[in-house]
Amino acid sequence: MRIAKTAAAATLGLAFTINGCSMAPPLKTPEVAIAQSYKETAPWMVAQPADELPRGAWWKLYGDAELDALETRLIDNSPDLAAAIAHHAQAEGYTTQLRSGLFPTVDAAASAQRNRQSDRRPLRGAAGPSEYSAYSIGVQASYEVDLWGRVRNLVESGTAAEQASKADLESMRLSLQAELAQNYIALRGVDQQIALLRDTVTAYQKTLELTKLRHDGGIAPGLDVARAQTQYAEAQSQVEQARARRALAEHAIAALVGASVSEFAIAPRLDNIAMPSIPVGVPSTLLQRRPDIAAAQRRVASANASIGVAKAAFFPSLTLSGVLGFQSSSASNWLAAPNTFWAIGPAVLLNLFDAGKRKAQVAQAQAVLDETSAQYRGIVIGAFQQVEDNLALLNHYRAAAESQQSAAAAASQSLEFAMNRYREGAASYLEVTTAQTTALQTQRTLLDLNTSRLQASVQLIRALGGGWSADS
Repeated sequence: MRIAKTAAAATLGLAFTINGCSMAPPLKTPEVAIAQSYKETAPWMVAQPADELPRGAWWKLYGDAELDALETRLIDNSPDLAAAIAHHAQAEGYTTQLRSGLFPTVDAAASAQRNRQSDRRPLRGAAGPSEYSAYSIGVQASYEVDLWGRVRNLVESGTAAEQASKADLESMRLSLQAELAQNYIALRGVDQQIALLRDTVTAYQKTLELTKLRHDGGIAPGLDVARAQTQYAEAQSQVEQARARRALAEHAIAALVGASVSEFAIAPRLDNIAMPSIPVGVPSTLLQRRPDIAAAQRRVASANASIGVAKAAFFPSLTLSGVLGFQSSSASNWLAAPNTFWAIGPAVLLNLFDAGKRKAQVAQAQAVLDETSAQYRGIVIGAFQQVEDNLALLNHYRAAAESQQSAAAAASQSLEFAMNRYREGAASYLEVTTAQTTALQTQRTLLDLNTSRLQASVQLIRALGGGWSADS
């Protein structure tokens, strides 16, 4: 027994001495060309060290208490977010399972059996009883010595996958928050559209009444009345179309916050949402500010560690095991020293032939690494595109809104001139109709531009990673 213990101790000591190898290649994050600054910058300023998006609650930049309340409801009640949280919990559980491989496994077992052996059992002793009892209790321990880093690479791969899942969760959270903000901005934009159209309906109704009076007085032809009636009915139709769009936006918000669509309602409001000042930073910081980029990078790390797992299969595995317990054919005096049994020793396993299976597994793991590396580069390139896209939209929408404001003012003045000329009999109603159509269209376009600018700002914040960073 002393010799067996000495041999086991020597084997264990040797195992721990070489238990530092790893077959995984050095981790290399794929390189992506990064510019020194964004091309589309004006009028946005490069963020200073103290300028950051609010951590988590980035939507507070818009200064809307109702939006704040809705975002809070989304975080608490969104079914999509709850599903993402549960998915991450699965990843955590899987990583914990892998991490258990770093430690010995200890099992306890007990049994009490009544047995009968065959009279014609091969090599049965003549004195052996036909029926007998068997009682046993004991513990068994086993430990795989991680000679080639197989277990550690499994843990490293699982940990990186768990971290990717955590970043995926944050991406989902940011995506849902941005979608809610966009729908809310769209709803408020439609509120302003409805108010404009209702005012237009009122104005067109008055114009129609004026035209009918002129027609009844023999001043205006029936064609003018028909045109005025057309304008009035068209405006009423546009009001209903806008209300339909508002209903869809309201339903979308209800679904996002986990509320019953049939019972959910947001009261109309006409106040403007403030355009936030967004610190864009420099391109190099984007790699640390987007959770989807972090997730892609961790998947590269997971795939890299998996190569080490695959390569370790070419080398022998060493398992240390031992068992200790009591065994007896009688239930009395069961746990007594003479009934003790034990076994201890190492086991080595080396696969000699597998028809190329292990080589194929290494090639597969390398291909997965190549795939995740390409996906990482694609996500990074796409992230820069999204930032530049939304910077461009904000810049050009701002300039367009300034010009559209002038166009709307000029169109309103033209409408006033046309109405005065019509009342004085100096112009036909066609001139009034044209002026009315132009005035309404310019005002609606201005409202659409303001809504588009706000939505582009939401997308810019999302493209910048919201308030998330790798330090989170």
